[in-house]
Amino acid sequence: MRVIAAACLAGAVLASAQTLAEEAKRPNKVSFYFAAHEDDWQLFMNPSAFKDVIGGATKTVFVHLTAGDAGLGTGLAGRKHPFYLARENGAEAAIRFMADSDAAPGERVAASIMFNGHSVYRVSYRNTVGYFLRVPDGNASGAGYPQTGFQSLKRLASGENDILRAVDGSTTYYGWDDLVATLRAIVVYERGRAPLIQINVAETDTRINPNDHTDHLMTAKSALDAVSNFSCVRRVFYVDYASSRLPQNLDAQQRDMESSVFAVTLAGVQALDHGTSWDHYDRSFVGRNYFRVQPAGRCEAPVMASAH
Repeated sequence: MRVIAAACLAGAVLASAQTLAEEAKRPNKVSFYFAAHEDDWQLFMNPSAFKDVIGGATKTVFVHLTAGDAGLGTGLAGRKHPFYLARENGAEAAIRFMADSDAAPGERVAASIMFNGHSVYRVSYRNTVGYFLRVPDGNASGAGYPQTGFQSLKRLASGENDILRAVDGSTTYYGWDDLVATLRAIVVYERGRAPLIQINVAETDTRINPNDHTDHLMTAKSALDAVSNFSCVRRVFYVDYASSRLPQNLDAQQRDMESSVFAVTLAGVQALDHGTSWDHYDRSFVGRNYFRVQPAGRCEAPVMASAH
């Protein structure tokens, strides 16, 4: 697909999914998708993620920072399961769908692992890994919700909150640097000896991606801070909410890849007794995939490291 120059986005050059796929075809890459909520990468970073899973990367890692709980924490809100678990189920189903797109189902391995002194839930499946840090949803403004103590990534980054507790009580982060160090440990662990890593995040330039959810922006900031001193990192920045005001730019096959993954995500949420909104999100975001690429610098194999 063609490279797209969007004058309405402050002159930024936005690459297409096909451009990135061609550039990144190397078997020694680990690609990380950092998402604030459990449906973000499906809506804003696809079909790029799908292409990585089925052939563009040795391993594709999905790191979901917040529980996406909409202020409910572990509450049921009259349903059979907590909302955050339904959203995780949707994300997991979508990851397995991509990994199994041309193969029989494999074995899922799930466990909590310690990183930087924090317990983090990890799910591995074929050449994919999913992480769920389960910190509170920060609300669109970053003010947080009363039910979860007005905690948010934004308030942690600014110092308004000095702690950030996972909604399930699994761990507590003491300051922004503690959270960033945990993400850095995850990247090091999953990278192994791969010389190239790709960090996929929300666009941080507000001229290109105006009025985005603060959880999206803070998730991007945390990921970029975590790899700030790494060599050989390709950074890819995706337009999130603002993409709804841009024309569809995916061809029919690419749109099928994006919409199928999103549909599977919603089915996973519904399977745990929670409602979804297919029509709104389909009309607003599906068919669009806008991003810019910051090329990698010097590349050399890193020293092996393990979780601790």
